[in-house]
Amino acid sequence: MAERLKVNPTRMELRRLKNRLKTAERGHKLLKDKSDEMIRRFMEYVRENKRLREEIEDELSSAMNAFMIAKAVTDENLIKEAVMMPASSLELDVSTGNVMSVAVPKMQLKESGGEDKYAYSFISVTSELDESISTLTKLSAKLIKLAEIEKTCNMLADEIEKNRRRVNALEYVMIPETIETIKFITMKLDENERGNIVRLMKVKSMMESK
Repeated sequence: MAERLKVNPTRMELRRLKNRLKTAERGHKLLKDKSDEMIRRFMEYVRENKRLREEIEDELSSAMNAFMIAKAVTDENLIKEAVMMPASSLELDVSTGNVMSVAVPKMQLKESGGEDKYAYSFISVTSELDESISTLTKLSAKLIKLAEIEKTCNMLADEIEKNRRRVNALEYVMIPETIETIKFITMKLDENERGNIVRLMKVKSMMESK
């Protein structure tokens, strides 16, 4: 049984509590709808995160295999010399977006440099190194996207938990307490009303007997 609020059993208090109950029930519905939508959006991000992570892991494994082959058949000093100077530079542009009133990160990778992505001579190294560098270069943007999605998932999960606590506080504490208090005040007012009627009837009976 829900606890009762400590208030004076007056009609004014009863009216205030009824208005409070309407507001709480409306707020509970809005928060519940928001929670359901946030969970739906969260699951979309989780599925995208899983898909992108598996894709990156496959491509990264392929790039590392190609690099190991290149390292096995090419002099180590030649490989170090080939990858020492990058052909382009990367710049990360970070901003914020909005998902269900949650400020989430938005990251975009900008590449600058020459059109040639290989800063070495093809004669000195094998094609496996070219393949490895090409794959790793393409992976940069996907890794940034994965980081963005994972951070969004974490932030949405935190907000869903906060929202769940608010919903539970309304559903299991505030609303039941308010309903129980309204019942108590209504019962007290009804008792007072009956008491007044009994007193009036007694007064009337006494006046009639005189």
